[in-house]
Amino acid sequence: MNYIDLRSDTVTWPTPEMREAMAKAPVGDDVYGDDPTVRELELYAASLAGKEAALFVPSGTFGNQLALFTHCPRGSEVILDEHCHIVQHEVGAASVIAGVQLRAIDCAGALLDAKLVEPRVRQGDDIHEPKTSLICLENAHSSGRVMSLAAMEGIRRVADRNHIPVHLDGARLFNAATSLGVQAKDVTQYVDSVMFCLSKGLCAPVGSMLAGTRKFVDEARRKRKLMGGGLRQAGILAAAGLIALKEMRLRLDRDHENAKALAERLATIPGAIVDPSTVDINMVFFGHERNASIAGEAFVDFMKGKGILVNPFDKDRKLRFVTHYWISRDHIEATAGAVREFYS
Repeated sequence: MNYIDLRSDTVTWPTPEMREAMAKAPVGDDVYGDDPTVRELELYAASLAGKEAALFVPSGTFGNQLALFTHCPRGSEVILDEHCHIVQHEVGAASVIAGVQLRAIDCAGALLDAKLVEPRVRQGDDIHEPKTSLICLENAHSSGRVMSLAAMEGIRRVADRNHIPVHLDGARLFNAATSLGVQAKDVTQYVDSVMFCLSKGLCAPVGSMLAGTRKFVDEARRKRKLMGGGLRQAGILAAAGLIALKEMRLRLDRDHENAKALAERLATIPGAIVDPSTVDINMVFFGHERNASIAGEAFVDFMKGKGILVNPFDKDRKLRFVTHYWISRDHIEATAGAVREFYS
């Protein structure tokens, strides 16, 4: 059975064009630096991000943790949002790989801003305190919200005053840029390094990019090898990544429109708790006044019976629906109808 899969945009399959390009990709040994398709991907990715160089890595978590490992001395401290992916979904890797402490800020449902960051910076000579070595941002955020360029610029100024680099978890960088109506490099101009995924809404089966200065990327390349990320004939994967960046990033507005349409239809269900005006990218967070008394598994099973895959309630008793390339407007209508039936 072909399900309507709204669990995440990580469930996307490579397109037929990607599969064909992967089969025909010129390859070499990327550890030696002689895979031509990987080199092309890295050059193109760097140009999109407005950075000197870029490095192909196996995953978004790998790219983020490689950035921390490259930027930060062991025993130093990283400032970031308590609800960001690095804190919530990367298995505590920062303590294991980079050996750093995370100073996580509770943003009270908002996004990180300069006023929250500046008081947390520690650069003094107190021997009891770790020194701040990095500030991490996430845009688009795991909450589905997009940080404004003004907010990013404000944090950049704090970083510059304290001589601290900034890293961007841009797993959905192109969703953020699409939502803001700007180019990706307009977002990344405020950071020293950025990781962005080739998978998720861009449909490549594997891989992310880490971009920054040439010196940073050279050091990261060495540490990538240490972490087991030195790949051989990786051009087979990079070929899909090139299509992701050259073509798939240009159609993300359709996913955003589908998400907005779903939110608008869900909002008409009696008892629904959803605000279409807060849908910035391809994520819809849906609550209902009855959810406190409903088992999340019951909703999942009901939807699966309708041919729709969803995740259970999160800790706030909300449901997340994520649109992507393989979700059509007909799927949106079917999903909204099934949710209405469940709560009727």
